[in-house]
Amino acid sequence: MSWRGAAAWVAAFAALVAIANVVLADGLKPDSGPIKATPEAAQQGPRDAKVVRVVDGDTILVRDIDGSTERVRYIGVDTPESVKPDAPVECFGHEASDFNKQLVQGRRVRLVPDQEAQDKYGRSLAFVYVGGTFVNAELLRNGYARTIEIEPNTSKAEYFAGLERVAIRTRKGLWRTCDR
Repeated sequence: MSWRGAAAWVAAFAALVAIANVVLADGLKPDSGPIKATPEAAQQGPRDAKVVRVVDGDTILVRDIDGSTERVRYIGVDTPESVKPDAPVECFGHEASDFNKQLVQGRRVRLVPDQEAQDKYGRSLAFVYVGGTFVNAELLRNGYARTIEIEPNTSKAEYFAGLERVAIRTRKGLWRTCDR
């Protein structure tokens, strides 16, 4: 390898290290960043944010307009586990996560609360929209998620149950691949 080639590799490596340091300092580590959700958040109504990372099929990390980051858990849907510590990857977990990435990664989303602003783990709770696409519903419609009802955030439970019934009947996604 020539000196120029070696110098190019060193420069590329240095650039990657610099980018990694910026990303880590920017609070994009998997478990970093302040949790901004408060009980008042649900009363504030819908808000926009940018998805900076898809955690799994039903959880994202977003950056709000003020620059803070927070975890958002989708209301009313439960996708198979793909990143839960000390737990095996569940059937269709990676597929659900990949589908969620296709829908929201790097995109501006609309977060719409229901009755509670956060769950017991400190994650914000929201119905998530990208343009005209209702992400929670798309996960159910395409068989990437099951419904989950946790009071008091059940305003769309009947709608979601209907989507799940159709996905089961038409054997979409996990309903075709996984044992029930």
